[in-house]
Amino acid sequence: MAEGEVNWIRAMDPRHSKLNLLLLAIPITFYFAYVSQDQTAAFFSSMVAIMPLAFLMGHATEEIALRTSESIGGLLNATFGNAAELIIAVFAIWAAYKAGADSETATVMVHIVQASLIGSILGNLLLVMGLAFVWGGIHHKVQTFNETQFVANSSLLLLAVITLVVPTVYHLTVGGAEGTEGVKSLSRAAAVILLGMYILFLVFQLGTHSDLFATDGSHDEEPKMTKRDSVILLVVATLFVSWMAEILVHSLEEAASEVGLSHLFIGVILVPLFGNAAEHFTAVTVAGKDKMDLSFAIAIGSSTQIAVFVAPLMVVFAWMLGIGLTFEFGILETVAAFLAVMIVNAIAADGKSNWLEGAMLLGAYAVLGLAFWFHP
Repeated sequence: MAEGEVNWIRAMDPRHSKLNLLLLAIPITFYFAYVSQDQTAAFFSSMVAIMPLAFLMGHATEEIALRTSESIGGLLNATFGNAAELIIAVFAIWAAYKAGADSETATVMVHIVQASLIGSILGNLLLVMGLAFVWGGIHHKVQTFNETQFVANSSLLLLAVITLVVPTVYHLTVGGAEGTEGVKSLSRAAAVILLGMYILFLVFQLGTHSDLFATDGSHDEEPKMTKRDSVILLVVATLFVSWMAEILVHSLEEAASEVGLSHLFIGVILVPLFGNAAEHFTAVTVAGKDKMDLSFAIAIGSSTQIAVFVAPLMVVFAWMLGIGLTFEFGILETVAAFLAVMIVNAIAADGKSNWLEGAMLLGAYAVLGLAFWFHP
């Protein structure tokens, strides 16, 4: 091994990153889930365990990306950037399928998936971007970022929010069994359209107009792991995330009941917060170093991926299993996502940021978070 080179085992060493200390939550989760049968403790410890695992997935992906072209690297980051949320959603839909499409468990799992998707969008747009603006603004009076990147992502996000609004309005207008079936058909058709738009967006971002999306320092650093070690780390971390996600999903109902938290609050706030924690930390850290293009790409890019790739993909996956996952996410969730996109568009449209704008985004997140907290 060359000097300074890190293998996949060393990458998991707490001396390599303090966040790796949280990997201790994996054996703790195993104990609670399979030995003591304490489902509430297993739920919370599995959420903690997903944080460092998601960080390792991101680290491995970045190492692989450094050995490829910027286009391939961007595609890898787009694919694995929201892998933890994707895996949790897949296991929740699978749990709904195993329980039966008409069961109460299936209904709960569908609501959790919908809530976690909305929560990821809100968390990235308001919490992460808000923290990045505040932390960056403390160190630098005014910061700038790529306006083309913002316009392209925000336009696609607005399209996705329209896709959330229309099924909800449609059901309120039509109502009854006819409205329910119409929402399913509308959501499935819209999911296919959104996936098509996401493919076109990738072609635009990574192919025809890649020069407009270039970020500072994206490929300046040298890789510290071999491609083989990076792939092994990515596979190992993904397998452990899948395991923790399965435990999280199966312990969720009992934990929610025992702690007294609504499924909506768990889905919108807790699951995305822990699943995205490592990515959140990265976005805020690079903002302090005045790398706002990279920070902004993480925050709004992740929201776009969730809205235009992960959400429609989950609708199609549920459709294949006969589960009625639709884009009718509920009035509160839909309005929250719409308002989040609107305030981000208003604040970031000039391509500049400061700490006060970040505080505004955090205030909006706090208000919406309280709404989900008090929601029965």
